[in-house]
Amino acid sequence: MAQFGDYQNEIYFGGLRGLKPKLPVDYRGLELRARTALPPSVLTYVQGGCGDEQTQDVNAQAFNHWGLVPRMMVDCTTRDLSVQLFGLKLPSPIFLSPIGVIGLCAQDGHGDLATARAAAAAHVPMVASTLSNDPLETVADAVGDGVGFFQLYTPKDKALAESLVHRAEAAGFKAIVVTLDTWLTGWRPRDLNDSNFPQLRGHALANYLCDPHFRALLDRPPEDDPAAAVVRWASIFGKTLTWSDLPWLRSLTKLPLVLKGICHPDDARRAIDGGVDAIYCSNHGGRQANGGIAAIDMLPDVVAASGTTPVLFDSGVRSGSDVVKALALGAAAVGVGRPYAYGLALDGQDGVAHVLRCILAEADLLMAVDGYPTIADLKAGGLKRLQV
Repeated sequence: MAQFGDYQNEIYFGGLRGLKPKLPVDYRGLELRARTALPPSVLTYVQGGCGDEQTQDVNAQAFNHWGLVPRMMVDCTTRDLSVQLFGLKLPSPIFLSPIGVIGLCAQDGHGDLATARAAAAAHVPMVASTLSNDPLETVADAVGDGVGFFQLYTPKDKALAESLVHRAEAAGFKAIVVTLDTWLTGWRPRDLNDSNFPQLRGHALANYLCDPHFRALLDRPPEDDPAAAVVRWASIFGKTLTWSDLPWLRSLTKLPLVLKGICHPDDARRAIDGGVDAIYCSNHGGRQANGGIAAIDMLPDVVAASGTTPVLFDSGVRSGSDVVKALALGAAAVGVGRPYAYGLALDGQDGVAHVLRCILAEADLLMAVDGYPTIADLKAGGLKRLQV
């Protein structure tokens, strides 16, 4: 039976024929290489965080607060990393987090499509962002028989929100993920120092420019007056969501509804009481608010409060080791962000596939060596909080 960890055998045996990996297998190496591949404006947007980036940094560092306890004399010849989510059986527990400029990370400007194809080939769900260089229908076509979820930035115009959700349903996406913390942008010095806001330059707005309701809001078609279309987009981008909006959000779709940005157990309970199908514990990777707690340190309380409702997680995930720790703390599935963006920048669809294989191989091998053949075994007590 093939295991994700077999990827390292491909690499080692390839070395006997003089072959080395085309891309680095570690996050640090990917990031260093990506600095030469991405335009400066895209690189700083992808790398940057909020304020002095303390929260972005602690998101990644806080995984070091947790350590796996090895168990010996366990038969880990085969491992099972599969998960059940929304009635779907997925072969691995990772997914691709939404990145609003992922289209720009590809040399041809169609990174959304390359990511979708790579995700489908790896049988890994892709969470497709509202902010996309290609329309959501085209992204869904690229996902094909794979699994795609649609991430919604809820606009102030409710009819536009409904249009986006209904289009996502019709296109075949399997869940709607509503991002709660981006009704306006946080203070991002890297972008501010360069006056760099890609969407205001017309990037990643394909879902709006082709939407019939959005087009009806314009005096002229966006092809004739793109600047006016951008200004109109900026005026309606983010709606301040409150708990009173949850019944309306729930009414928009029969698909599983996921709230992204939940970090407090009370918010998790209230969301579940309101009919949400999954909680998404995330602080947006530290891009939206600075001075906060690392997302991985908030995950256990959110999981405890959520009961049997699945908890998705991202923020600071850089490796297979990080994935395993998040699973051990109760995450139902773990999102990967920046690593796959760098893989895409370096080698397109193949670069994304390489990053996914590396992360899954590391996770699989770590579970094997430490004596945890299944995710259930991990959750039964494989992690301890370290003294820091």
